[in-house]
Amino acid sequence: METRRIDPVNCSVARALSVVGERWSLLIVREALDGARRFGEFHSRLGIARNLLATRLETLVTAGVMRRVPYQEPGDRQRFAYELTEQGRALRPTLVALLEWGDTYLADPQGPSVIVRHRPVHDASSCDEPVKVVLECAAGHSHLAPDDVCRTPGPGARFVESS
Repeated sequence: METRRIDPVNCSVARALSVVGERWSLLIVREALDGARRFGEFHSRLGIARNLLATRLETLVTAGVMRRVPYQEPGDRQRFAYELTEQGRALRPTLVALLEWGDTYLADPQGPSVIVRHRPVHDASSCDEPVKVVLECAAGHSHLAPDDVCRTPGPGARFVESS
């Protein structure tokens, strides 16, 4: 009996992982979200090999996650800083979700090494409470448990036949 199943290659998770699925790529994005902009800052914060850092930055720029911005120190040659694009900044919830998972299952016995807190950028008030990722459906039901959600075919689904 043949059943239709969604083509696993035609998947936004697979496409996203092709851009940020390598360990160093998300760590570079993490550091950029925390204010790193220059090659040397990424290098010293992460301890990554220079050639690998250059390759990962190029991948992130090519994918539109970051952009190169030229700068020049007095008496020095032109160099490039790296800024997150809107697409790159939109990865913050992904990193927070990974951090939550890591804190739950992999943290040191003393607890998490960092806590993500709410600090409004455009507001003088300071909430400073910890941030968490919440699953919510379009009808407004929130705090959904992992078993309360499932994948269903979307408008761009392609199917493969299986037996």
